Amino acid sequence: MKVSKEDLAFMEMAYSLAEKAKGRTSPNPCVGAVIAKDGKIVGWGYHQEAGQPHAEIIALEKAGRKVKGATLYLTLEPCVHWGRTPPCVDRLVNVGLKRVVISSYDPNPLVYQKGVARLKEAGIEVVTGILADKNEKLNEAYNKYIVSKIPFVCLKVALSLDGKIAATSGDSRWISSEESRNFVQHLRAEYDAVLVGINTVLQDDPQLTVRLPDIVKKKWFRVILDSGLRIPLEAKMLEKPEDGKIIIFTGQKASHQKIEALKQKGAEIIQVETHDGLIDLKAALKELGRREISSVLVEGGAKVLTSFIEQKLVDKAFFFISPRLIGGEKALTPFEGQGASSISEAPRLKNIRHFSLKDDIIVEGYF
Repeated sequence: MKVSKEDLAFMEMAYSLAEKAKGRTSPNPCVGAVIAKDGKIVGWGYHQEAGQPHAEIIALEKAGRKVKGATLYLTLEPCVHWGRTPPCVDRLVNVGLKRVVISSYDPNPLVYQKGVARLKEAGIEVVTGILADKNEKLNEAYNKYIVSKIPFVCLKVALSLDGKIAATSGDSRWISSEESRNFVQHLRAEYDAVLVGINTVLQDDPQLTVRLPDIVKKKWFRVILDSGLRIPLEAKMLEKPEDGKIIIFTGQKASHQKIEALKQKGAEIIQVETHDGLIDLKAALKELGRREISSVLVEGGAKVLTSFIEQKLVDKAFFFISPRLIGGEKALTPFEGQGASSISEAPRLKNIRHFSLKDDIIVEGYF
């Protein structure tokens, strides 16, 4: 496939628009669109949130009559089905476009390759595959969720140079730097939910909020794994349910009285099976998927992190490595349990990226 410099430039612009909506479109993908004619941009747009017009429709409205004979650059294949909005492809085939350049096919089974087929049937020249790797990264959560209905799972771990996530007392504030913690706030803003275990709640009493003044208020979930329903009714996160809906997974034998008290606080209680006193993670993820939660940021503690890794339910991880030495045989690490019996069997991150924030080293990778 021959790609011109102009095609690359306009598709880069479309992606720069799509990236503006990171963390705001779930369960929809991030999509950007640019319409160009005679080497000039005549329309542009991006999908801003679920239920709002899609990127190509916004671009068409801006272009107006100039769309005739123009080229549309679209980061993701146009939809062909009714959802919260009408099928975009119906508009595209009737406005006089000469050419459509599409970065990636939509993995949604309702759409996959059907949008491209409709455009070609209408006599429009279609080019696909330009900068497709960008879409794979940008919409990694959507790409998994739309096919499996299971959320994309990312671990966030702050640890010392010797691999500890807390001191022997359980204290973990703060292992990482202020700059790293601010980065985590941006990470939270990109995900639908944050998840921790009850031990983290009892030890740290966190609020699990997105605390960024420049971030538009978003749909946000705070998920707690609490098989014995030990969460105190005075927990800080229960004080402001408006800061993010609270979902608590607990066992089948949980106290009905405690369940009702937590519901009065605004929490949603979901009872699932437990194994050896721990929440069935696969069942929990399915329940989150049913609620259109397409991505989850898992922040600990040790039992939760270990369970996700051991059960191979993790897609991605961020390790925030601090230049501290905590020590202590009983100090917790992010991967406890039985551990790997040999180095060859040890889980290994792929597609590694690393960077620094002040004195911390952040390692990003995929399982």
